[in-house]
Amino acid sequence: MLTKRLLGLGVAALLGLTAVTASALPAAAAPKAAAAPRVAAATTPAAAPATAPLAATPYAGWNTYFGLGGDYTATQVLDVADHLVSSGLAKAGYDIVWLDGGWQASTPRGADGLLQGDPARFPQGMAALAAAIHAKGLKAGIYTDAGPYIPGSCGLGSYGHYQTDADTFAKWGFDAVKADFLCGIKANLDPKTVYTQFADAIRHNSSGRPMILNICNPVTSPDWGDYPQSQQSTNTWSYAPAIAQSWRTYTDVGFVNSIKYTDVLRNFDANARHPEAAGPGHWNDPDYLGPQLGMTDEEFRSQMALWSMSAAPLVVGSDPRTFTPATVATLTNPDLLAIDRDPLGKQAVRVGAAGTTETWTKPLADGSTAVALVNRGDTPADIATTPSAVGVDATRVTITDAWTHGLSEAKDSIRSSVPAHGVSVLIVKKGTGEPQSARVLADAPSFTAVNGTAITPTGDLLAAAGSKLAVTVAVRNDGTTPAQSAAVSLTTPAGWTSSADGGQQQVIVPGGTATARFTVTVPSGTPVGASSIGAAISFSGIRGAVSVASPVSTVTVAPAPPSGADQPLSHHPWVSATSGWMTPAVDQSVGGGNPIRVAGTTYATGLGVASPSDIRYYVGGVCTKLSGTVGIDDVVNNVGPGGGTATFSLVADGKTVWDSGVVTRGHAVAFDVNLTGARELVLHVGDAGDGGYNDRADWAAPLISCS
Repeated sequence: MLTKRLLGLGVAALLGLTAVTASALPAAAAPKAAAAPRVAAATTPAAAPATAPLAATPYAGWNTYFGLGGDYTATQVLDVADHLVSSGLAKAGYDIVWLDGGWQASTPRGADGLLQGDPARFPQGMAALAAAIHAKGLKAGIYTDAGPYIPGSCGLGSYGHYQTDADTFAKWGFDAVKADFLCGIKANLDPKTVYTQFADAIRHNSSGRPMILNICNPVTSPDWGDYPQSQQSTNTWSYAPAIAQSWRTYTDVGFVNSIKYTDVLRNFDANARHPEAAGPGHWNDPDYLGPQLGMTDEEFRSQMALWSMSAAPLVVGSDPRTFTPATVATLTNPDLLAIDRDPLGKQAVRVGAAGTTETWTKPLADGSTAVALVNRGDTPADIATTPSAVGVDATRVTITDAWTHGLSEAKDSIRSSVPAHGVSVLIVKKGTGEPQSARVLADAPSFTAVNGTAITPTGDLLAAAGSKLAVTVAVRNDGTTPAQSAAVSLTTPAGWTSSADGGQQQVIVPGGTATARFTVTVPSGTPVGASSIGAAISFSGIRGAVSVASPVSTVTVAPAPPSGADQPLSHHPWVSATSGWMTPAVDQSVGGGNPIRVAGTTYATGLGVASPSDIRYYVGGVCTKLSGTVGIDDVVNNVGPGGGTATFSLVADGKTVWDSGVVTRGHAVAFDVNLTGARELVLHVGDAGDGGYNDRADWAAPLISCS
């Protein structure tokens, strides 16, 4: 990982240090040549063949990096280990307690040439720590760097000591080794060469101890600079399967206490480029799971689903002692764990086009197929595919929902109503024998009018307190049998009221649809903030009573719109705001500390962001225009020549009303846009198609006029 591993050194500083050439280094050690849930706990076949590879299925555990930082102690590590056991996480297979950078002494290698732990934080030594972890029924992992130790660039390094360090880790009793490349890239080493040498040393350690090797080469990802292909993390798949049990496929999934769903998707996509590299004993690794570090519960559920479909190692980076019941339930979901650890060892691939909604499939050893319906969008979506599209030779299929474990039957369709930033995971089999209850789905509630005025239907509404909302819920029967005695209900926040408008359809035939209508009243005095409204359909199926919940929709009670002519928009409270890294800055360039300055002109007001970014405002139909200037902040010139391109657009009520085109550094682009009648406004920044590196974008002096 980056932030803590650099021991306080900024990334820009790291990349700016003078490289140490490989020829100036010591030589490396020479190589020696309601269906029943699936399985909740990690499983090992009772009679595994003697030739079964190490990590025959993806391993799982916990790493200190995000949760404990770089200055942790033996006491803290063992306390977390106890919690893994008491919480049930260890029983579910999270059984590796993995030390990241920070365990080593300030002088990492002693006079005897051996690595040494920090004597104050690990007073009984590293072997004693590993033994204590083993005594709890767990395994122990440790960290090093494949490069030489270069103070200021990494905390320790094994280059020139590969066999010695492999022997030391094994003698201490460690079961897994993570090998970083911070000092490897600083020394301009070839990762294939040195990782192959280190892997050979680990395989031939003097204790004969099996140890998992995780190759970690994140700082050479394209997000961090222009490295030769042979050194990039995106090239690791080409050599790692023959030497390691897992390898990182891209940069870190986030920063400490700041993991974003957009970065989870970025790492998932990079990890998906070479599914053919994964299989029993060798796995693509998209980085750590990051619950409760910035994502919503739904977004973390999606990360867990995507990692499981990827047959990825499931290593948690957060502090398990802080986990909510919802987080533990997601991590121990038996169907997802069974999908991740399926012995066939296949990684999911996308079927059909990439886009806001996608379908991914993963064949399983029992002949069934795991299907992930992925919603990358900001509103709930109905996502559908067909049995033939996902490789199931049948028109009648049984579907187990991995989140609810409910079993249903569908004909000619595999469909889910998927929450915003959500992933529906379904286990699909050819239907045989007596039919199951029909697969009936309720879409997320759709808001169609506010105070009697029709709006474009949406599941993400901005409204004022006291508003009356018209709501519809669409229902569909994809099954082979009718849904009898059907009834749709709404769930609203406490104090809100809802009433049905008219009667509801009692029977929904196979292939049929129905729509229920409601009026929801937002109480006067409701505080500013987001609230959820959900729906459920209950019906009698062929196998008994069934209740199916919809995804939730969001009503955000917004702050009052701006008022007055030519008011600085940056001084008005936004509804929500995102930035590609860090957070949007008010009247400063993103990152803070610098005024907004575009093409040589300094602006007193504005918004500084990194791409991609969306800043959302409620304008309530009372504003008439917005004017200002956009551009790349001049501070990018202090960072380097790479990156620094973006696109800017203004989106009013879901429609783009202005677009800048591609903006490069040194150019300012003015805008003056009519907002008459708009209820909401989004300031969007894109990366211009070349990634977000060094895209420090400014909305300079944005002035809004409202009544």
